[in-house]
Amino acid sequence: MTIKQNNAEARILNTLAERADPKHTALLIIDMQKDFCIDGYAASKAGRPLDAVQSMIPALEKTLKKAREFGVLVCHVGFNTLHHHFSDTPPWLSQRRRSTYASDRIAMEGSDGADFIDELSPLEGEIEIRKHRYSAFKGTNLDMVLRANDIKTVVPVGVSTNVCVESTLRDGFELGYYVCVPSDLCASWDQELHNATLKNVNARFGLVCDQQSLLSSWETAPR
Repeated sequence: MTIKQNNAEARILNTLAERADPKHTALLIIDMQKDFCIDGYAASKAGRPLDAVQSMIPALEKTLKKAREFGVLVCHVGFNTLHHHFSDTPPWLSQRRRSTYASDRIAMEGSDGADFIDELSPLEGEIEIRKHRYSAFKGTNLDMVLRANDIKTVVPVGVSTNVCVESTLRDGFELGYYVCVPSDLCASWDQELHNATLKNVNARFGLVCDQQSLLSSWETAPR
């Protein structure tokens, strides 16, 4: 008996305009919480330089406004540390305690520091994802939400480029999503680590763009 083989290749979206079409794109705003962004909160107390993330906030605010305007799915992703270390395994906890500019009490559940910054506050009805690990896909319903909304492409923005943004984009890619990373809409305390992530994205995981090219693709997309 001969079995017919289906060798037809699925259509690939090659350009930024194709991949970032608002109809099938989700903006993932990662960890833009007070503890990671504002002086006097947890990351700042741990000695983390915040210049890069703070200087990026106006551009993120504009991008969020445009995403809402053009119908891009917006997902607000926030870190969430459970009290009494209920979400922390020993390997995770030990590494959190030795990590650069970190703390095992960042974004404690229910704390003011875990709130999203005012400039990027979710609107009523917008998706909020709370995670206990670096990746927004680990132990959350993000993948289910994206698939339910026919999302093909994720645009991860926020902090930190080399940690939570990178972990999220790696998982997103391996789950079958296109990845577009705007270089000026994510930030790290270390520019070399920021640049290394972008170089790695371009080599293996997706497209690196900037805010202007992303917004232009949304503005020119068919409606």
